Amino acid sequence: MQSNQTELAAVMAAAKRQFLEENLRPGEVWSGLMLGTPDDPRDYHLFVMDGDIEGDWDKCMKWAAEIGGDLPTRREQRVLGANAKSAFKDARYWSREQHADNHDCAWFQNFDGGGQYCGHESYAGRARAVRRVYI
Repeated sequence: MQSNQTELAAVMAAAKRQFLEENLRPGEVWSGLMLGTPDDPRDYHLFVMDGDIEGDWDKCMKWAAEIGGDLPTRREQRVLGANAKSAFKDARYWSREQHADNHDCAWFQNFDGGGQYCGHESYAGRARAVRRVYI
């Protein structure tokens, strides 16, 4: 039984290495697998793209699109905090999500304390773009 588990672990490690060799771009961090939701059932791999920027929410949203990425969702930011915290400074990072009741505010993740809060879109914050590879 132990031999089968060891062989399976080796096969899985090799498959992960191959996937990363084929999909990980220079400067990126693979953050893990995101499971689909009822609204979008597709599963996907989440990558933190290279570089970051500081600015208001609109500037950060535009920057992410210009480099071919997107700001992460609040759900993705929770995973980033768990799996890729070292890719972030101890600061607040904008998500792509606006507050449901106040479209002058957007959500951000504090990577120094882990909480998620809503702030006025004119406030300065940081941003890291993400890239999704759907399965």
